[in-house]
Amino acid sequence: MSKEDFTKTLTTTVRELSEQGALEGLYHHHKDGYPLPSGKILEDIAELVRAIIFPGYYGRSSVNMQTMEYHIGVNVEQLQKMLTDQVAAGLCFARQEREDGNGDGEQELPGIKQQAREIAINVIQRLPELRRILSTDVKAAYNGDPAARNYGEIISCYPVIKALVNYRLAHELLMMDVPLIPRMLTEMAHSETGIDIHPGATIGHHFTIDHGTGVVIGATCIIGNHVTLYQGVTLGAKNFTFDENGHPMDLPRHPIIEDNVTIYSNSSVLGRITIGHDTVIGGNVWVTDDVPPYSRIVQGEAATETRGKTTDSNDAKNT
Repeated sequence: MSKEDFTKTLTTTVRELSEQGALEGLYHHHKDGYPLPSGKILEDIAELVRAIIFPGYYGRSSVNMQTMEYHIGVNVEQLQKMLTDQVAAGLCFARQEREDGNGDGEQELPGIKQQAREIAINVIQRLPELRRILSTDVKAAYNGDPAARNYGEIISCYPVIKALVNYRLAHELLMMDVPLIPRMLTEMAHSETGIDIHPGATIGHHFTIDHGTGVVIGATCIIGNHVTLYQGVTLGAKNFTFDENGHPMDLPRHPIIEDNVTIYSNSSVLGRITIGHDTVIGGNVWVTDDVPPYSRIVQGEAATETRGKTTDSNDAKNT
């Protein structure tokens, strides 16, 4: 290819890639003065929260009880600044998407930053409660795995704890109507651990996922306390409701998992159904109907056992 042909090819390709029609729905119009969310900074925020929740395991290893308040104070101050900036970027991003690049956003930026600062403070005030809940998740992982030697091994090594720190932080932000940032945080954990938890899901205390790879928890899931999942479990939607324009509606469509439920590997629980408390679902089972409490559903069996009695079930079958 001659130099002239080479230049012509590049020019034509750039022109095609820059055409408005080819960019429809794929282009974000950035407004000068508005910050953009940063994946790298959000990764740093997640690591900082892990260091605050589990000091000594993440962040500076030299921390001790004599220096604890100092180290946490420094980390919290840094978190407040970084989180304020990223929340503001998320708010700006969502506002630009709504306005489609029109309007004078510069005049609104001080108000957005003030809103972001208040949200960051509210999240930081929730950190003691997040630590309390995450401590129950650590206990659940430890008590459910005889291979674990101590809590430190759970905190340092188990992917579920890393995924849950991101999820529980992201859930708080989502409950405060922060756009984009919560989903970015959980998708970072998804990439890191293989565990995909939507920030909109509601998850109780003493929750754990053994191994973790391939677990999917949908946006409208409600999970109770003392629930254990194994690798490959999907808590997903069976179908969608569409609006008059043919777009899927964001309605409750994922399962409700009550307390003390265990779901073993590669099982799929789909639709807005309820899995009753104290139920065990075996591996490789497909569940699309409500399951009463104290049930046991195992692949290949013709029936579901409930409180020692046997009742017919279409879900207790090979998939």
